Amino acid sequence: MTTAWHWEYDRYDPKTERLVEALCTLGNGRFATRGSAPESVADEIHYPGTYLAGCYDRLDSTVGGRTVSNEDMVRLPDWTALRYRCLPEGAPPGDWLTPDHPSLRHSHVSLDLRAGTLTRRMLFHDAEGRRLGVTHTRLVHMGDPNLAAQNTVFRAYGWGGGIEVESVLDGGVTNAGVERYRALAGRHLVVHRTGVEAEGAAWLSCTTTTSRVVIGLAVRTATHPLAQVGRACTATTATQTFVLPIRRAAPVVVVKTAALYTSLDRPPADPLRRSIDCAAHAPDFSSLLTSHRASWQRLWSDAELKVSGETGKVLRLHAFHVLQTLSPHTAELDAGVPARGLHGEAYRGHVFWDELFVLPYLALHLPETARALLAYRHRRLPAAVEAARRAGAKGAMFPWQSGSSGTEETQRLHLNPRSGRWLPDHSHLQHHVGSAIAWNVWRYGLATGDAGFMHGPGAELLLHIARFWADSATWDTGLSRYRIRGVVGPDEYHDAYPDAAAPGIDDNAYTNVTAAWVLARALDLYGELPAARRTELLTRLGIGPDDLTLWEDVSRRLYVPFHRDVISQFHGYGDLDELDWDGYRARYHDIRRLDRILEAEGDTPNRYQASKQADTLMLGHLFRPSELEQLFLRLGCRFDDGLWRRTVEYYLRRTCHGSTLSSLVHGWILAREQGPDAWRYCQEALLGDITDIQGGTTGEGIHLGAMGGTLDLVERGVVGLEPHADGLHIDPVRLSEVPGCSFSISYLGHRDIHVRFRPGRLGISVPSSLLGPVPLVLPGDRHERISAGQERWFRLPKG
Repeated sequence: MTTAWHWEYDRYDPKTERLVEALCTLGNGRFATRGSAPESVADEIHYPGTYLAGCYDRLDSTVGGRTVSNEDMVRLPDWTALRYRCLPEGAPPGDWLTPDHPSLRHSHVSLDLRAGTLTRRMLFHDAEGRRLGVTHTRLVHMGDPNLAAQNTVFRAYGWGGGIEVESVLDGGVTNAGVERYRALAGRHLVVHRTGVEAEGAAWLSCTTTTSRVVIGLAVRTATHPLAQVGRACTATTATQTFVLPIRRAAPVVVVKTAALYTSLDRPPADPLRRSIDCAAHAPDFSSLLTSHRASWQRLWSDAELKVSGETGKVLRLHAFHVLQTLSPHTAELDAGVPARGLHGEAYRGHVFWDELFVLPYLALHLPETARALLAYRHRRLPAAVEAARRAGAKGAMFPWQSGSSGTEETQRLHLNPRSGRWLPDHSHLQHHVGSAIAWNVWRYGLATGDAGFMHGPGAELLLHIARFWADSATWDTGLSRYRIRGVVGPDEYHDAYPDAAAPGIDDNAYTNVTAAWVLARALDLYGELPAARRTELLTRLGIGPDDLTLWEDVSRRLYVPFHRDVISQFHGYGDLDELDWDGYRARYHDIRRLDRILEAEGDTPNRYQASKQADTLMLGHLFRPSELEQLFLRLGCRFDDGLWRRTVEYYLRRTCHGSTLSSLVHGWILAREQGPDAWRYCQEALLGDITDIQGGTTGEGIHLGAMGGTLDLVERGVVGLEPHADGLHIDPVRLSEVPGCSFSISYLGHRDIHVRFRPGRLGISVPSSLLGPVPLVLPGDRHERISAGQERWFRLPKG
């Protein structure tokens, strides 16, 4: 159930509870808490979890007689836990009540997207006719990134007596939220200390095992009516117990106010002392709720995308989760874009390339946050340079999976749940992540005009990545082309040639074309730098004139493979066997994870023309057809609408969409091509997490790239809004399911530029400021300028 601003579930279903917990997560960009019931503990149904951006820890595990080391985003102590039972007059105490108790008669969960609150309502009805209504309202404060609170109201119907309440601060937690990881070590918190202050705040301090992050968490529990407090502490928990009188028309209220500090905070201070002081002096729940709502109102004014109907409601949910993971508070942290948000433990909380799908939206709505996420990459530039050196290359080789330090965190083994076998993992060969970083740097510069960043950290990132590509390319005299060998493309299913002794494939088209683009943009940016800065960078990187000449040459002569008059996903792709798609669909129905199916049969996707997700077609996600034409022309290759149309059709028939990003990219491209199935793929991208389309994965954490990508799909894909060097380009496509939208953006220093897109019309208003006019480029290469303080409407061509 949904309304315009509420995401609701009107019954309790143990089978979908983890999905509800993930989709009802609350966060503020610094930390987030899953939407679990306060009464629950971690088991097969429930998984309460709180996660802090950038908080990782490393543990070793023994798998198949081998020691493997994994770095995980750490599950923090549970501040939400609350237990209660009824004490009816003249009757023995009842059981502790939970959502799984047989006396539960009604359950309703409501996520308020406008206010950033989660409300759970339950009604228990026992055999004697006594009823207890329970309402929990929770927030993770968007204004104060250290605070969270939970307000619980108990109401008695048809009885009186007392209610016993235990407010628990539970530090005895482990990382166990992903079933396939449970054989691996997960106890990241040690050196626990617990206590309860005389004035009422329970507290807990602990430290991560190897990263030595100190965590201080304090919870102030207040009740109405007031009651005596019983205190009990174990090595890992602090519990406060209250016995409160309850009768009809006299509700009982219990408020937990939590404060979280860690040794990662700046300026440094004692996390425990700060958390105790903060919890003790925090405002009451009503005041916290008011200021929290005000912070969300400000955030929505910057970042809301308004689209009518059900599509708009889903997009608002997606924006909500993007903003909870990557808020203005994130700009103060050393944190990247975790692929599964701060919503669960899948992918170990690692940073992949998902920023490619999120940063275009952030750069136009929250540019400071986008800049901070690029700074996360820049701070890890030395690690990427060292990784390239160890691989025998120059420049910067960024890791496919990143965590705290910027070293490669990709597992060397992964489990196939279907076969039960641990298999080699070669996905660390996805060096195209460097091109994604460079693309985001370039787009950020175009959107913001931030010369300080582009001439500073941005130039260093772009030039180091370009140098890696130039050094990775080897000359093939037979082809008279440069080649990039031994990589893995976005597809991921093809990590080697059939029966090859070594992993990797050669000349992945997406990798090679984006590498050529990076080299060209690096040369462009180098040419724009002040002379002193150019000299400094060349000296620091050890680059000479011959190197720049090589970059130019590689950018024009990288090999792009073709077969059957389509772009080949990689060299030799067209020589692979065709898969019996109909046969596999008939046998397995859901073949999204075709790799697991084939491996369980003793086979491998390396033998087939079968892709997990968009690979070659990712080029159409990053670049418009006119841009691709120029890129291919620079490479001396033919590119026209017919070639692209054939390429799209070819891979559409050979992709099983084993990633939530795949339907997003295919929907995007088909919308641009006016393909009849465009909306089917777009809708699948919109509903992927909501319907848990991949069967249980959303409960382990939402797919942040797919959520951010749907926002970008509307703004950059449908409206066609993209910053370029000559202005803000707008080139819309007709998608009847999204006939109109409106949003506000930041562009070249202007704030709150309001964009209204309607069928055949476009309205733009620029607030008053001392800045110059906003340049626009409309369809047909029509150039316009809108001055500060002006609103204009333009007619758009039909079709």
